[in-house]
Amino acid sequence: MQAPLLLAIDQGTSSTKCLAVDGEGRVVARGQAPVSQQTPHPGWVEQDAEEIWASVRAAVAATLTEELAARVVAVGLSTQRESCVIWDRKTGAPLTPVLSWQDQRTEPLCEVLRADGHDALIRARSGLPLDPMFSAVKAKWLLDRIDPDRRRAEAGELVIGTIDSFLVSRFGGEPVVEAGNASRMQLVDVARAAYDDDLLRIFAVPRAALPRIVPSTGPFPAVKGLAPLPDGVPLAAVMADSHSALFAHGAFAPGPVKATQGTGSSVMGLLAGTGAEAAERLHPGVCLTIAWWIDAPMLAFEGNIRSAGSTLIWAAELLGIDPAELARLAASVDDAGNVHLVPGFNGLGAPWWDGAAVATLSGFTLGSGRAAVARAALDSIAHQIADVLDAVRASGVPVDRLHVDGGPTRNDQLMQFEADMTGLTVARTDTAELSALGVAHLAGLAAGLFTIDGLARLDRGGTEFAPAIDAASRAAKRAGWARALARSRS
Repeated sequence: MQAPLLLAIDQGTSSTKCLAVDGEGRVVARGQAPVSQQTPHPGWVEQDAEEIWASVRAAVAATLTEELAARVVAVGLSTQRESCVIWDRKTGAPLTPVLSWQDQRTEPLCEVLRADGHDALIRARSGLPLDPMFSAVKAKWLLDRIDPDRRRAEAGELVIGTIDSFLVSRFGGEPVVEAGNASRMQLVDVARAAYDDDLLRIFAVPRAALPRIVPSTGPFPAVKGLAPLPDGVPLAAVMADSHSALFAHGAFAPGPVKATQGTGSSVMGLLAGTGAEAAERLHPGVCLTIAWWIDAPMLAFEGNIRSAGSTLIWAAELLGIDPAELARLAASVDDAGNVHLVPGFNGLGAPWWDGAAVATLSGFTLGSGRAAVARAALDSIAHQIADVLDAVRASGVPVDRLHVDGGPTRNDQLMQFEADMTGLTVARTDTAELSALGVAHLAGLAAGLFTIDGLARLDRGGTEFAPAIDAASRAAKRAGWARALARSRS
């Protein structure tokens, strides 16, 4: 008998990726399928739920041969977070577009809720700041258009969910949502891992329309319709993509932190203590979220940075070059020469959550040139990560190592600057598909192929970058960034 395999499906914003992983944690096959986005108006970002489902099926088919499919003993699913869709409970047909986590159309609704004085309660219960990123205000916007009196939602005819719950619904059974994804909806009391009546009332979302919250290992229905995978293979684990990346890094206790760097950045690490204790001490600019639920909900802090890789693309376009040339240009200078780019293109995320902040490029002299702009764009990623970690440390949370993944982390200069600005050793993984690999590890744990001790001991390879400047130099550079940040927020 050939060795068993795990299939990991990672449904992201721009594509769905799949990995076939063996019992040693090695990737033996991979595939992917693209997913499009629509921007019908400035600030609006939509996707098609049926296209997302089709991309999952296509990615599975691109990964598995008939022979490999026969060896799969369990499936893991990781998904983009916060994006929201409504579907018909009876037919399963989507009734709305998917409002992406990037969508900003609901900012006016957030302003109304702030004016009504709800933001403090929302932050205290959900662990999340009131912001268009999260699902609750998206659900309200969608319901206001297809079910304004909430009659159908209250009757249970509609299901309001995140991408994980929509995809799992395609396998049949009662609608469910994995706890980590549910914690990003802003309808959940994060300390109890349960829907909160006050949040449901504030956002006008009927409980009858919501999927049941379940642990990250289910129970979930068995998969079907994912040829060549046979129907009936267990869906053993579901995770949110950023949470899955943390799991893949082996960060199973407080101390190590990961920074996934893509379009934006997610800085996350586990917390000790109960939900109430964590909520009380955590800096208000940092989110409290459920990382995963195996034996019990495991809480984490997270800082969501809105612009990381997108800053590099913008700067490259500004200078009339491509991102690779931008990196070479940045490497031609030792530093940015007091030039700072604060990428408040759409406001600033953690730890500031300042929607009124603007993008600024400041600190020029007559001697400043194109290379300074390129370097400032690169440096902005490191400074924003350091801002989040400063807020976390101010909360008394231990931070002893920074694990990184994502496209921008391939740049050695950026990784060294992140080590310098955070004062931490930065460990860069060699594996590109961490959000798929993490849920493969959890599915293997649930299926009995892995143990948590074995996963902790896995050789993850990679490259380390140690801080190379002294505390005084670090403080001077951070102070310069703080002055530029104040200009952005003034």
